[in-house]
Amino acid sequence: VQLQASGGGLVQAGGSLRLSCEASGRIFSYYLGWFRQAPGKEREFVSAISMSGGSTYSAESVKGRFTISRDNAKNTLYLQMNDLKPEDTAVYYCAAAQWATTETMTRNDGYDYWGQGTLVTVSS
Repeated sequence: VQLQASGGGLVQAGGSLRLSCEASGRIFSYYLGWFRQAPGKEREFVSAISMSGGSTYSAESVKGRFTISRDNAKNTLYLQMNDLKPEDTAVYYCAAAQWATTETMTRNDGYDYWGQGTLVTVSS
């Protein structure tokens, strides 16, 4: 499966953005996740969602502000980001895994496919 992330941009602190990740194939059989990489830092886990969308997992740093969701009929993953902060500035990547556990869903090596990334810049 190929993934294409979009929706990044420049936003002021406190603002909102919604990222999308469109898949070339059917995604209903994949666990999906969002990661981000800030300048000079390693790529880190943001949020993940189960195949059905019934379970979601998020990093502590984004809980209560970011919401992950998926539309299997549209083969699309979303990340609604509210109350953005300058420290949220990063390139955001979507990823897909054929199988996962609650532990592997938070790890870079837990995913089989990656999108190209979309840049989110939050100004103070």
